[in-house]
Amino acid sequence: MRCPACGFALWANPAPTACALVEDGAGRLLLARRAREPFLGCWDTPGGFLEEDEHPLDALRRELLEETGLEIEPGEYFGAWVDTYDERFTLNLYWRAAALAGEERPADDVSELRWFAREELPPRGELAFTTVPLVLDAWLAAGPACNVRPGSPSSAQ
Repeated sequence: MRCPACGFALWANPAPTACALVEDGAGRLLLARRAREPFLGCWDTPGGFLEEDEHPLDALRRELLEETGLEIEPGEYFGAWVDTYDERFTLNLYWRAAALAGEERPADDVSELRWFAREELPPRGELAFTTVPLVLDAWLAAGPACNVRPGSPSSAQ
């Protein structure tokens, strides 16, 4: 949008997020129940918005620690999905990840954490946002992670 009077341009760029598909040694996936709107009470993947000048992997680690109490190690980049959050578009970046340390506890905007086996994922109607069912479908189709190991190298420069 451009103001005809002063020429100021407002770009409708999506807000970036970093999200994790945290898998344990048994191949289960960690999901977080939302403690607030939008999608209050629905299951979501842990993660959140990047702060200004924050590397996506740093945001991923920060958000997971804030929401779950877990220190994670990102594994392979899984993909990007576009969605909406309230009335703005989001660009949601996903990584597979493993928990390294910490005490699992729901916090911030999460009311509950639960590990789900591949065959026990919540029904689509209990999942948050448009993208979460799509991401979980892709996760199921991709099969178990072979490169998500605690201590695997990664760096956020």
